[in-house]
Amino acid sequence: MQGFPGGAPDPQQLQATMVAIEQACSLIQLHMNPSEAEKVITSLHSSLMPYQACRFILETSQMPNARFQAAGAIGDAAIREWGILTDDNKRCLILFCLNYVMEHANSPDGYVQSKVSAVAARLLKRGWVEFSDQEKAAIFFEVEQSIRGIHGPNRQFAAINFLETLVSEFSPSTASAMGLPKEFHEQCERSLELHFLKDFYCWAQSAVFNTADKILNSNVTIPEERACSAALRLMFQILSWNFKHTVEHESSDAKINSGLRIDTINLKKFERSLVKPGSMWRDILISSGHATWVLNFYTTLRQKYSYDTLWGDSPIAVSCRQLIVQLCSLAGSVFPNDNGDAQIKHLMMILSAVVLWIEPPDVIAASIRNGGSESEFIDGCHALLSMASLTTGSLFDNLLKSIRHYSTVHLLSALTSEAVKSVLDSQSEEETWGVDSLDILLETWNVILGDVDADKSPISVDGALAASSLFKIIVESHLKAAADSAFEDTDDTEYFHVSVSKRDEQLALYALIARAAPDSTIPFLEQLFSERFARLNQRNGESDPTQTLEELYWLLLVTSHVLTDSGEGETLLIPEALQAGFSNVIDAAQHPVVALSWSIINFSRQCLDPGIRAKYFSPRLMEAVIWFLARWVATYLVPLDVSRGQVSRGEIDSIGTNGSQHSRKLLNSFAWENNQGELVLDFVVLISMLALTTYQGENELQTLTCQKLLATVVRRKHTCAYLVQLDSWRDLTRAFASGRSLLSLSGRLQRSLAETLACAASCIKDPEASAQYLRDLMGPIAGCLVENASRSDLKSVAQQADVIYMVCCLLERLRGAARAAQPRTQKVLFEMGRTVMNPLLTLLEVYKNQSTVVYMVLKFVVDFVDGQAVFLDAKETSALVSFCLRLLQIYSSHNIGKVMLSVSSSLRSESQAEKYKDLRALLRLLTNICSKDLVGFLSDCDGEGSPDIAESQNHEDMDSSINTRVKLLITIYVNTQSLFSIYMPVSLGFGLWSFSLF
Repeated sequence: MQGFPGGAPDPQQLQATMVAIEQACSLIQLHMNPSEAEKVITSLHSSLMPYQACRFILETSQMPNARFQAAGAIGDAAIREWGILTDDNKRCLILFCLNYVMEHANSPDGYVQSKVSAVAARLLKRGWVEFSDQEKAAIFFEVEQSIRGIHGPNRQFAAINFLETLVSEFSPSTASAMGLPKEFHEQCERSLELHFLKDFYCWAQSAVFNTADKILNSNVTIPEERACSAALRLMFQILSWNFKHTVEHESSDAKINSGLRIDTINLKKFERSLVKPGSMWRDILISSGHATWVLNFYTTLRQKYSYDTLWGDSPIAVSCRQLIVQLCSLAGSVFPNDNGDAQIKHLMMILSAVVLWIEPPDVIAASIRNGGSESEFIDGCHALLSMASLTTGSLFDNLLKSIRHYSTVHLLSALTSEAVKSVLDSQSEEETWGVDSLDILLETWNVILGDVDADKSPISVDGALAASSLFKIIVESHLKAAADSAFEDTDDTEYFHVSVSKRDEQLALYALIARAAPDSTIPFLEQLFSERFARLNQRNGESDPTQTLEELYWLLLVTSHVLTDSGEGETLLIPEALQAGFSNVIDAAQHPVVALSWSIINFSRQCLDPGIRAKYFSPRLMEAVIWFLARWVATYLVPLDVSRGQVSRGEIDSIGTNGSQHSRKLLNSFAWENNQGELVLDFVVLISMLALTTYQGENELQTLTCQKLLATVVRRKHTCAYLVQLDSWRDLTRAFASGRSLLSLSGRLQRSLAETLACAASCIKDPEASAQYLRDLMGPIAGCLVENASRSDLKSVAQQADVIYMVCCLLERLRGAARAAQPRTQKVLFEMGRTVMNPLLTLLEVYKNQSTVVYMVLKFVVDFVDGQAVFLDAKETSALVSFCLRLLQIYSSHNIGKVMLSVSSSLRSESQAEKYKDLRALLRLLTNICSKDLVGFLSDCDGEGSPDIAESQNHEDMDSSINTRVKLLITIYVNTQSLFSIYMPVSLGFGLWSFSLF
């Protein structure tokens, strides 16, 4: 081929190269000396001008792997040497690859042909900006002729496969690296989209039209079927393109009035975007009846192969369905501006064909369980999701009514019911169709119900009835599964564990369905819970309650989601669907939400009875109770002026006794009526104390108690104000301060509990009472630490395990309290910190070889400085900085952190000016340590210069040590500088201070 790069070939050298590559490929296949074989192959890829050798291998070698490597080497070398290749060289390489693919279209080694196609596509993109329109047209001419079937079905398939690869190469998300700027790729993408993509789609259409009759009239698999499948796949790929350069204005008002969405729905689990190719594509996608033809083609094929239950998994069936599902997502100006009528008709037409894939749901589900294909069912679910993301809930509900006597939501309910049953009844991990379809269907429900207008229901009354029936089936199915799992001792029971995130996601979607018809679903839950509760009371120890307890456990989980939202980090509100519903309820006692809430709380109270607790309240059930209480308290124990639409009790009372506003009043006030709120808070404290002391070693339960339940009741000041007045709260604080019952908690929970208890002090209105509360809470803990550090026999007993554990517990508690610093409590906490400063230095000396204690001391100091720095005056800051520097000196003297501080004698001055000078010197030191050579500081701390540290600490400990030291230094520096920079300017340099790293 004239113009092919690489000079005149040497036949002997070409033969030797081919033999070497073939031998290397054989060695890799046999796993013999793979490193040497890889070196040989790498040498071909990296050699200068390897094109003649690669061409020889492609045309001569009988080993497919050798030809594969030769093709890859051509691509790598051409991209690398593009600048030294002539224009003829570049064109010849592309045409050689394309001709090779066409000439070897009958080859059984498809992966080699795909590799050569990929190289051609990559090189064509590399020269895209350089080549003229005539040169591109010449390259594509033969490709188009092959796709139209002029050269037979095998070449047709090869040409379509090349265009698939080319479109993938031009798409930013799948483009290969070329070492070129982003602008180059964007320019190529724009050019292909505006000038070629539509032509490619038309060529693929032509290929499908030309092969359709042969496929439909043939009784055996023919080569045309492979080409047709590839053409359908290419059309799907083109419609999946992210069209960026065809933005056209649409009539938003007309779309809103028609029931079509104007916004793009962000799906949680699925990547599905609107297909907006623009009005230029209207002739081939809409006006030509393209979608109708594709639907009829698939329906005819489906009828032809109705005897074959596995035909749905064939390539042509899968490709055609993918295209149909993608056609569901067409939107924008590709449709005429006719108030959305054309788009709605388009969706109804597709739905009329898709519904045959998924109904009747029970019959199809039974067929799948008996070995039939599930792919058609899953694709049908995807089509429904696409339609839901394009339409409002009411329009989606009505789409099916033109061809069926029931609504789309009714069909969706039936499909979801079968998917739930399949998931819960499946005994095989390989049967995933139920899980896959359930995820899609629940996402569809989320799209329909997720954005509910308070004044407008997203679905019709019939749709709400369908949602209610579905929720009841879901609950009953899950209760049966929970009861059946009661005596199982396998990993499958983890499916019912409260902490499984996927489980929570699923329950939240179940809750959306329940809230679509709260008038029936909430009473249904209350009835089920009351029945199970009564069943426990009637047993009297005569039968095993395990199944009933499993059912109660699951009911607690799902009810938590129905009555409350998760709202991590947000102020929780009562769900709008619950506030807007129940307009006919007048008495709070008759309100289903109220009845269900008190039913669960009354059940939970039973755990306070030791006998009942021993029989029924396992740690796992207690987890569900604690989790429910945390969410319920955060949602319903709120002041009346917090909830949406509620300003004050007086405004609520003036509304009257009718309508949804009265229901809002009931839900926002029932928890505080008749002192119920105080009783609930008292119970919360009692059950928390119970969980922390009685269920020792149950880390999950105790974590929920400390970090969810107790943190929730303290977070809001109005509940905290009631809380601190309770005798049960005082008992909890006394147990924490002086008792030993809570010392069994892990360090993390000690810290969390201390922070929660200390935060409550800010809710006490009287400043002196607030200060006294903190002294009573933390004084004994600080005193215990001082006492331990002052023991005369400390060095002899310090290394005992129980003493180390006690010291770590005390430090964790102090650290938690330090994190709770607020304006009202800062002074008391600072005095607490000042009390333990010298004891901490003593402990640092004693435990110099105990990294756990050392790190705990440093972490406390970091949190203490971080919480206090913004509140301190000059005297307090001087004391704090002095303590920190002494701590660093001790730390350095034992070679723990390898930081040596040399302190100038001027620091001993007592004058105020000298103290400010000392602070300036400190800031200069920290500036140098933190900004001059932090990388060198870290590299010097790797243990090489410190044999004792390298031998005594593992890598994890060393990393923790470095991180803690750096954080300590930066915290002191940043906070003190921000305090005093207004009258104490800082200059960089060493000044009075010097430090050395060794």
